[in-house]
Amino acid sequence: MTTEILIVFCVIIVTAIFFVWGKIRSDIVALCSLIVLMLFGYFAPEGTHILSVEEGLSGFSNNIVIMMVCLFIVGGAIFQTGLAKKISTRLLTLAGDSQLKLFLLVMLVTGVIGAFVSNTGTVALMLPIVISMANDANSDPKRFLMPLAFASSMGGMFTLIGTPPNLIISDTLSTNGYEPLKFFSFLPIGIIALTLGIICLWPMSKMLLSKDKGEKKKKKKEKTLAQLANEYKISNNLYRAIVNEGSAFAGKKLKELGITKKYNATVVEIKHPSSKKGFHLPSSSSIPDEIVGPESILNPKDTIYLLGDFEDIHLMSRENNLKMLDSHQLDEDGIPAGKDLSFQKIGISELVLMSSSKLINKPVSESGLRNLYNINILGIKRQDKYIIQNVKDVKMHSGDVLLIQGDWDDIAKLENEDSEWVLVGKSLDKAAKIPIDNKAPVAALIMVLMVLCMVFNWLPMVTTVMIASILMILTGCFRNVEAAYKTINWESIFLFAGMIPLSKAMENTGASVYISGLIVNFVGSQGPMLVLATIYIATSILTIFISNTATAILFAPIAMKAAITLGVSPYPFLFAVAIAASMCFASPFSTPPNALVMSAGEYKFTDYIKVGLPLQIIFAIVMIFALPLLFPFN
Repeated sequence: MTTEILIVFCVIIVTAIFFVWGKIRSDIVALCSLIVLMLFGYFAPEGTHILSVEEGLSGFSNNIVIMMVCLFIVGGAIFQTGLAKKISTRLLTLAGDSQLKLFLLVMLVTGVIGAFVSNTGTVALMLPIVISMANDANSDPKRFLMPLAFASSMGGMFTLIGTPPNLIISDTLSTNGYEPLKFFSFLPIGIIALTLGIICLWPMSKMLLSKDKGEKKKKKKEKTLAQLANEYKISNNLYRAIVNEGSAFAGKKLKELGITKKYNATVVEIKHPSSKKGFHLPSSSSIPDEIVGPESILNPKDTIYLLGDFEDIHLMSRENNLKMLDSHQLDEDGIPAGKDLSFQKIGISELVLMSSSKLINKPVSESGLRNLYNINILGIKRQDKYIIQNVKDVKMHSGDVLLIQGDWDDIAKLENEDSEWVLVGKSLDKAAKIPIDNKAPVAALIMVLMVLCMVFNWLPMVTTVMIASILMILTGCFRNVEAAYKTINWESIFLFAGMIPLSKAMENTGASVYISGLIVNFVGSQGPMLVLATIYIATSILTIFISNTATAILFAPIAMKAAITLGVSPYPFLFAVAIAASMCFASPFSTPPNALVMSAGEYKFTDYIKVGLPLQIIFAIVMIFALPLLFPFN
């Protein structure tokens, strides 16, 4: 093993460790590994070649990276025009009250949508619809949400653009002088994957149901927004205080007072003296209570409703001449404050943070949701733990469920940031009332033309998707260009661009040849089938711990060199990499869709082991034997 190969291996190992650790964003880790390789390449002795600066930056001009940017825009237009929601909602209503029909439709609809747009966006779209449909069918949503996540990955196997590993292996083939893959080259694999998923997951999904499933279903079915408030124990931490004459708060804007920073309390409503209702999120009186925002002004005799710890709020009242009321007894109107909540204008909902969110590792006090959206964060659900006290100082993690409160119109605006978070908890009726943009037919036409160009190879693929993305913007499928840019998952783009040069460094130093040589020498004498199985299993195991994109980039050159060494076709080996990287079900953190349904479905890590690991093993066995039949070695 040469020094150059050892350097590359060390960088790969350290990069993988940071990916698994998860405390630093994956795109930052990828860029750091890229910089390290370029530094080694710059200072390496003459005659050695690790990675030049030009090769290090080549990832940002790679065709696949440009295609991914454009595909995010195309997919974003399909979501923002309401086209995907309209189609999926209408199709899922065909299930009626049948659990089996609902399961089949969830798998099929998700698979088809996932073939053309990102699997994360697909799950974000389907999540609230499937929960509502399951409740209407008197079923536990837990049985459908994990299959929903898995089906989005299976759907990515239908087309070339379905998932990044597909594009990676196609680029590897063309780079090495082989014919690149066509738009529907993956179709046979996708059909096998989705069929196998349907057959296996219907009986296996029963393991996701609780033993007290009848009681659980009842709870899910009857759960209201007031029960959601009670789940986070809002009423137990809700207090009222009246602004006295001469109070330091009188005549001041909330942003001037810094209540959250000074006293660790959140103002969730301001009730004016003319209002005759108690704390009702919102008041339903003819004179509405104040919708709290940074510009809200406190006046004498106003009643402010505060969420926080008793000691903090008592201290605030004493220091600022406020009259503190006992919110856990009847108020002056005879209404149990904080107990009988109604939701008409000001409401509450839950927000699931994505791994790509800018809020990750930020404390709640720095979220900016209040200033940008007039939204308050009342609590956090992290797995089975509810965080209510000292919320402002809690750092937010990927997969956290935030209980938010604000105007329903402001809450609805959060749906546009689908790369940051997913809004859950809205009923199907509310979702159906969101207007469908009149640009949906335009988006559908552009999408169809893009697919036709790819299928019949009328234009180069990267040119096709660039034209489609520009047309989506010019025809008004987005409100503005900034909205189009917001649909791009920049973490994925920089992860991809940062990892591509790593495979180039493996090629330059001979690291990929070295690894493939070890595999061939160890199992090659038993034939290409065993080499294929080794590559598939190694890729599948690594994907449990790091992203499928990073895994595919690492293993694609290894698979190519192994095939060249054996003197056989590289197609089955590279397909094995793409499938193994995408069909990872044994961990909630291996793919964003898996993590996305974890909180919504109230799954534990062991649920993924019970259902996902056997499914992943079944897929490995079937695909290892199917690939040589679909794509022969010779």
